[in-house]
Order: sequence, then C-alpha cells, then structure tokens
Amino acid sequence: MLAFHSDAVSLILPPGHRFPQSKYRLLREYFEARPGLLRMAPAEPASEAELALVHTPGYVEAVMLGRLSAAQQREIGFPWSPQMAERSRLSVGASIAAARAALLGGEGVAANMAGGTHHAYADKGSGYCVFNDVAVAARLMQAEWQRRQGPVPGLRVLVIDLDVHQGNGTAAIFRGDESVFTFSMHGAKNFPFCKEASDLDVDLADGCADAEYLAALDAALLQIEQRFALRPPGLAFYLAGADPHEGDRLGRLKLSRAGLLARDERVLSWLGQRRIPVALSMAGGYGHDLADTLACQVNTLQAAAKAQQAWQERAMQE
Repeated sequence: MLAFHSDAVSLILPPGHRFPQSKYRLLREYFEARPGLLRMAPAEPASEAELALVHTPGYVEAVMLGRLSAAQQREIGFPWSPQMAERSRLSVGASIAAARAALLGGEGVAANMAGGTHHAYADKGSGYCVFNDVAVAARLMQAEWQRRQGPVPGLRVLVIDLDVHQGNGTAAIFRGDESVFTFSMHGAKNFPFCKEASDLDVDLADGCADAEYLAALDAALLQIEQRFALRPPGLAFYLAGADPHEGDRLGRLKLSRAGLLARDERVLSWLGQRRIPVALSMAGGYGHDLADTLACQVNTLQAAAKAQQAWQERAMQE
C-alpha cells in the first residue's frame, strides 16, 4: 500500500507542549525497519492554489507570510514559524497524494501517515489544525475527476471521521453541499465544545467501550448505506484517530487496542465490499504512553495494507 509521510519538517514548539509530533517520525521509522509492508514516499507540499480550493485567500496568505494574529495562533495551538507553514502544506499534500493514488491511480486504498486536520475552517485554524487536508483533497479530486470524466455526474465524497473529536471544520466547510457527506462519531463532551452539524453525527458518552462503540458504528454505516442507496460515493476519506483508545490523555473513551483494530477492519471492509476507494489519515492520538498511540496507528496501517491487497486481488478477478 502506498503511504505518504510529511515529517521531514518539524514544528518549533515550546518546552512541554503536549502535541506529540514525534509520533509521525516514529511511525515512519517503524515501517522503514520492516520493508515490504508499505510503499512509503515523501509528500509534496500542497500549492497555494490547491489550498484556495477550500481556504480563503486571506487566511492562506496569513499562514504563508506569518501574518497570523496572536489570537489565531492560540486557537491553532502552534506558534507561527516558516516550518509550521511548510509542515501544514506537506500534510495536505500527503492527503492529496493518497486520494489521487486510491481514486485515479487504481490503488483502491492509500494513506497519509499524518493528516486528519479536521478542526480547520475555511478562514481559520483550530485545535492543532492549520489547513483542512481532507477538505482540500476532496475538492481537488472532484475537480480532477470532472476533467477526466467530462459532463457526467460529479464525484460524490464520503468522509468517515472516527477521531474522538468532532470534525467541526470539515462539517462547516461542506455544510449544504450534497456532493460531500460528512459523518463524525465522537465524544459528546469533548472538544470542540460548540459542535457543527455534520450530515451524520453520533455522540458518545464518556467511558464508551468496545461493544457500545462498535454497535454505534454498525448502526451509522447502515444509515449511510440507506442514504447512498441510489448513488454510492465514488471516494471516501477515513480519519482513523487513535484517540478513542483507553490510554489517551484527551480521549475520555475506553476502547481497547483490539477494539480500535476492529473499528478499522469494519470500516475498511465496508468500503471494500462496495468498491469505494479510500484515503486514510491518522488524525489524533495523545497517549499517556506514546507507545500506545504508535501501536494503534501501526495496527491501522497494517489493516489498511491488507484491505489494499484484497482490493487488488478482487480487481484481478474482475
């Protein structure tokens, strides 16, 4: 499976900052030490024109030129630096590359080894999210699909957001847009405390564990199936956050590592059975022990690699 990484540029953070940026390097190094599991490649940065498919020109310019106000930087959670701007472009570029590989490159399944920056709005960042990688990649894939296919019904996109925090920025960006269906399953009492309306939201109580979580996911996928009965989506984005894990500092849920893997396998199987290409992103993960987060995300990528192999085997039979 193709997986794109973007950890070559590091954020400049003050001592004690709780954003665990080292997990991206550790994830890449884990798979580098086990060649053959993934086909990894460095991401190219998204261009300003690509970012402008979703974000307002003024906001893009403020990020690129270091014109974010102190309040804007506090809301994002990162101090501005040239590295912050470049890293944000690389993360978006990784989701673009994964989506392009899955949809247009015949891979069926591909991954961004970071990404999932779903709190970013069109005109601002928030919650460790500068640009919304999934939203930009979705818009670009719709444009590229239209250029290839001509005057036919456009590409419908499904966003499956299973980070423990609601995908408020993504929901706001695509509000009222019937070409993109947003589904978010998240902690009811967790950040963001003022939530946006996705096309489908599933709120979970604090302490939600494996059985309840997986039952809620099954019910949500059934609802999505019914809503797409007449015209299935042509592309999915899956935000596979590790932060519902019981050991997460910010999650407030109680999923085991096995429960998270079952979640990933359910989503990937559901998409594969319907032949919906998918681009994954790792989204959140803030374990008390970073090794727990890393193990959850390793499991996600291994499950995705198996799904990609199954996709290719079925393609050869068709």
